[in-house]
Amino acid sequence: MLHSTTEWQSLDSRHFMHPFTNTKDLARRGTRVITRAEGVYLLDSEGNQIIDGMAGLWCVNVGYGREELAKAAYEQLQQLPYYNSFFQCTHPPAIELSEKLAEISPPQFNHVFFVNSGSEANDTVLRMVRNYWKLLGQPQKRVLISRINGYHGSTVAGASLGGQKFIHEIDDLPIPDIVHIEQPYWYQNGGEHSPSQYGILAAQELEKKINELGIERVAAFIGEPIQGAGGVIVPPETYWPEIQRICDKYGILLIADEVICGFGRTGHWFGSEYFNIKPDLMPIAKGLSSGYLPIGGVMVSDRIADVIIGKGKEFAHGFTYSGHPAACVVASRNLEIIEREGLLEKVQNDTGPYLRQLWERFNEHPLVGEVRIVGLLGAIELVDDKSSRRFFKERGKVGERCRDLCIQNGLVMRAVQDTMILSPPLVATRGHLDEIYEKASKTLNQLAEELGRC
Repeated sequence: MLHSTTEWQSLDSRHFMHPFTNTKDLARRGTRVITRAEGVYLLDSEGNQIIDGMAGLWCVNVGYGREELAKAAYEQLQQLPYYNSFFQCTHPPAIELSEKLAEISPPQFNHVFFVNSGSEANDTVLRMVRNYWKLLGQPQKRVLISRINGYHGSTVAGASLGGQKFIHEIDDLPIPDIVHIEQPYWYQNGGEHSPSQYGILAAQELEKKINELGIERVAAFIGEPIQGAGGVIVPPETYWPEIQRICDKYGILLIADEVICGFGRTGHWFGSEYFNIKPDLMPIAKGLSSGYLPIGGVMVSDRIADVIIGKGKEFAHGFTYSGHPAACVVASRNLEIIEREGLLEKVQNDTGPYLRQLWERFNEHPLVGEVRIVGLLGAIELVDDKSSRRFFKERGKVGERCRDLCIQNGLVMRAVQDTMILSPPLVATRGHLDEIYEKASKTLNQLAEELGRC
């Protein structure tokens, strides 16, 4: 049944409760109804073409409209639309995807536990970590250390592991035995320290917290290689080596949340490889299937798998759709496309450096305090005063206005407070990046004019 935009918006406001949304405000504004997508472009119900600078939610790595992925899902749904992986059963799509993930992951990973989203992956991580230490006879090692402003999903465990207060306030999270330390956000927290000095200091907050809590209680540290939803916080180059040193010194598990950074976003299969760290667990999702079907997982290192499997006890955890056959087939074919089209090499050697070249021009703009870029992952920090690194008094209003201007100019970028963030599909060409830059530049100039900063 065809509807006009107004009719769609009316139905939406009456029936559809959106995630992370002020529903009353959305009903007043009216939703944007997206009807089609192709490559890096979206088309809305009014016929407007919009370049998707966020790859959906950081996930559509191979771009929209891939008939190959749609056919793979169709053929699998005809042959075996569903069967579970409980009760000593399996199926070829899950086996083959498991093998492929072990092949492309760092060498310590030879096992994967399938879930349906990044949030479920981090719930799994929490239970797996605590089960690991319990099987080793140390059930008191239950505390996971995370970071302020980190994001690890919106389920109860995932939201607790994350460090975003506005999420915690809904239902008084975090749950017990999850604590948070400072994020490695030099622009906001670095003060007079150089980025290199600050990276060491921020990492050493982990050691301080371990000693404060007692090593007998601390199970693991979790962090995104680059904090995505927190504002594309790229840590100083000194940060992750120091985190690795501390985890190794105290023997705690290191968890790298690869839900955003994984599958080519940084020009490597995983952000852990970009920063040269060796995690024990890697939650994955998003780019695993390029968002075509819901699937996620946890890559499990031999250190952990040998204990959980070797002890011969049931890991009483899982989901109805874990390793769904159609999702697994689509994910496997998606990884084939990434390899076949050389998207990692493209991001690492071509479009990533080109985006950096374009993005660094914004450093001269009167509203821009800093730009951050790794691969096809970027941020523009909008500030009230560049010289003193002073943020706007009411953080978020300027970013929200910038986001709305972007859409008016045919570009999707996301605002995190007053940080504008970018994560285009990995198939984006230099021409697409030029278009994104031109539309972002036009938007910043319009914003500067509105704020009297021209």
